[in-house]
Amino acid sequence: MKYEIEYIEKIAKVIADNQLTEIILEDGEQAITVRKEAVYMQGSTQAPVSAPVVQNSSVQAPVQKEEKQADKPKGTAITSPMVGAFYAAPAPGAKPFVKVGDVVSAGQVVCIVEAMKLMNEIESEVSGKITQICVEDGQSVEYGQVLMYVE
Repeated sequence: MKYEIEYIEKIAKVIADNQLTEIILEDGEQAITVRKEAVYMQGSTQAPVSAPVVQNSSVQAPVQKEEKQADKPKGTAITSPMVGAFYAAPAPGAKPFVKVGDVVSAGQVVCIVEAMKLMNEIESEVSGKITQICVEDGQSVEYGQVLMYVE
C-alpha cells in the first residue's frame, strides 16, 4: 500500500479539524496509522504542538481472531466511551480501582480514560466479579474497545 504525501496531508487535516488523535486505514493485510502526538519545543512555555505521525504496518491475518474467539471471556464487557489513555489507578503508584477477582457494584468507578487532558471516570454498568482486564495501565484505547469483563 503506497500513499502519496497529499493524501496523508488530507488525513492529517481530518484529524486536526475533528480533534481526533488517530486514524487507521486498512487495505487487505496492510494498514496505515496516522497519529497526532504532542511535540514539545525546547525552551518554550507554551502548550505542546501537535504533529502527525505516519506509521505503516502489516495487519495480522484473521486466523488470530478465530483463535481468540474460542477463548472469549464470559460476562458483560465494559467498553471505552472515547479514545484516550487507560489508567487502572487514580494516580501513579496508587492502588488500582479494581483487579481480576474483585466484586464491583453498578455505578462503581473501575478505571479512568484520559482524553484531551481530562480524566474521565469509567463506571461499571453492572454488578458482578471482574473476570478479565483487557488493557494495561497507560495503554491507548479506542472508542468501543473492551476494557474489562464483569460476570
